[in-house]
Amino acid sequence: MTLFDSHAHLGAPELWVEAGDVLDRARAADLVGVIAVGSGYGLERNAHAVALASEQADVWATVGVHPHEATLWDERAARALTGWLAHPRVIAVGECGLDYWYENSPRDAQRACLREHVRLAHEVKLPLVLHVRPSRDSRDAFDDLLRIFDEEGAERAGGVVHCFTGDARFAGDCLERGFDISFSGILTFKNASELREVATGLPLERLMVETDSPLLAPQPLRGKRNEPAFVSHVVECLAELRGKSFENVAARTAERARHTFRLDA
Repeated sequence: MTLFDSHAHLGAPELWVEAGDVLDRARAADLVGVIAVGSGYGLERNAHAVALASEQADVWATVGVHPHEATLWDERAARALTGWLAHPRVIAVGECGLDYWYENSPRDAQRACLREHVRLAHEVKLPLVLHVRPSRDSRDAFDDLLRIFDEEGAERAGGVVHCFTGDARFAGDCLERGFDISFSGILTFKNASELREVATGLPLERLMVETDSPLLAPQPLRGKRNEPAFVSHVVECLAELRGKSFENVAARTAERARHTFRLDA
């Protein structure tokens, strides 16, 4: 078995305090790798992701400033990220992006912060991990993301749009620009029929799976704290949708994560 969680916030307070046990449970569930995403819990939490990746052979890290915290972007943040990105176990820039649903940071700050991340990815020659969520009944964040992609040449960096919740049109736009698609436990939710329809039509060789731990526990575990061991439920759902075996989808999504994040380089 070759399960791979392409997006987990192992540095989040509730996971960090028992990271060793969380990883032991992941390995017992046949995971062969986890990407520890540093952003989303304050700038300094990126250091926790880097520390775990430094200590664990099956963990790699990303660092960035989440769109919820885009107002944190300044020269200090840029210097800190540049320092962490020099670490050999840091394999991507992010997560970064646009979130117009909660709009915890002003939209102009989010857009400026995203541009800086794309430029940083070009500088360090690493892929991007993207978060994007539009406002209700709108494509606003999707359209802005694609415009920034094109203006900043994001296709030269490539990467992944994580926790994908968009439509088939947006998925195609991302794939054309060199960005893979990653599905989280949302795919298993009872009200996610439209998302499952999108997942059915995308090229399997461009897909990843993730937990987005500690958030978004899959349907059988809704209400619980999520962790990498639960990524098997996302694989099971995707395999059923695609008419493939669990083993086939687990192997192919793991292979795609290793390829996109250049883990075998």
